[in-house]
This record gives sequence, structure tokens and C-alpha cells, in this order.
Amino acid sequence: MDKKRLTRILAKADRQEVAAMAADILKTYRPVILKEPGKTLAMIKMREPVKQSLFYIGEVIVSEAVVEIDGARGVAVVMGDDSEKTLDMAIIDAAVNKGVFTGMETLLALEKGQNDMVMRENAMHLKTMVSFESMDQEAPDDLNAFKKAQL
Repeated sequence: MDKKRLTRILAKADRQEVAAMAADILKTYRPVILKEPGKTLAMIKMREPVKQSLFYIGEVIVSEAVVEIDGARGVAVVMGDDSEKTLDMAIIDAAVNKGVFTGMETLLALEKGQNDMVMRENAMHLKTMVSFESMDQEAPDDLNAFKKAQL
């Protein structure tokens, strides 16, 4: 699993789910905290759609942590102020980097649940969308009915 996908799954997961996965790792390994979880600011980079140029839209508070498990480093940077979750994510990242992470099935189940939630939300939004093409096709009939009603 690539880092971007791993981070996306863990960032969207509840704190308790991430803590449970980290607790399984802590039963066997003792990570060394290289950088305590702490708040910092990060610039948000956006791409301007017309000229495709990059610009910074502003800053956001992030929480970051760095740990090490037997020489394998784990890093986590998460938007927000949840230092406990960030530390747990760094522990999981270190375990993945070391090759000792055994919770891949749990991660895949979390990802499936997150994707299902997004699909349900998208389906709810699709029900409220208006098709302007169909409205254009209906307009002449409505206009003719309006004219007949006025006669």
C-alpha cells in the first residue's frame, strides 16, 4: 500500500480505530519518539484553473509526529489538532516501513467503509441535481399548455 493511500485511510478514520491498530503494534514493539506530536502551520497550495499556476491560499494548523521502531522511521502530518491520533498514525507508519504491520485487513475494511459512505453521500446529492436539458425539452409543451389555458 502506498503512503498516500495509507495516510488518507488513517486520516479519515476515527481516533479509536487508529488507536486500536497502534495498540496492537505497541504490544510487541516500543517506538522511540523522535519528535513529540505538536501543532504547526502548513501552507495550502492551490492550482489556479485558467493559467494553471500554483499559489498559496493560506495556512492551516497541522499536527505532526515522528517515531522510530528498530531503525524504521514513521512520520505523520494531519490537518487539525489531534496529537494522540497523529502519534498513533506515526507508529503505524513506522510499522509499515519496518514490514511488521499486520492490520492490512483492518485498513482495507476501513477504506471500503469510507468509500461506501462517500458513494451514499454522492447518491443523495445526485437526487437533488436538476437536469437543465430536460427542462429545455419540457418548456415548449408547458408554453403550449399555458397558451391554451389563456385562450
